[in-house]
Amino acid sequence: MTDARSQIQQALDENEVVLFMKGTKEMPQCGFSSRVAGVLNYMGVAYRDVNVLADEAIRQGIKEYSDWPTIPQLYVKGEFVGGCDIVTEMTLSGELDQLFDKTEVPYNKEAAEKIREANG
Repeated sequence: MTDARSQIQQALDENEVVLFMKGTKEMPQCGFSSRVAGVLNYMGVAYRDVNVLADEAIRQGIKEYSDWPTIPQLYVKGEFVGGCDIVTEMTLSGELDQLFDKTEVPYNKEAAEKIREANG
């Protein structure tokens, strides 16, 4: 499992934003992964997607790494943010914007506001 852990750590070290998901950002393989990727894509966030379906060791390893049982998992600047429900809640409350502002991750603020307007 150390190989998976080192691959996870490398992805987090080399990218400001990482989404461990089922599928890819272009072709999510589950609704929850699709929702989080959709938010990040719409907000114009540059992020690395890691397809856990392509590697069972990564799929299990990320759950152990974060001590979080489900996928997708979003990380910003190496810190675990949460899964689909948490990211959705943070998007709608504006907390995700605040996190991106605090960590200096570029995103489209107008797009974030449109998401809130559409779901308000």
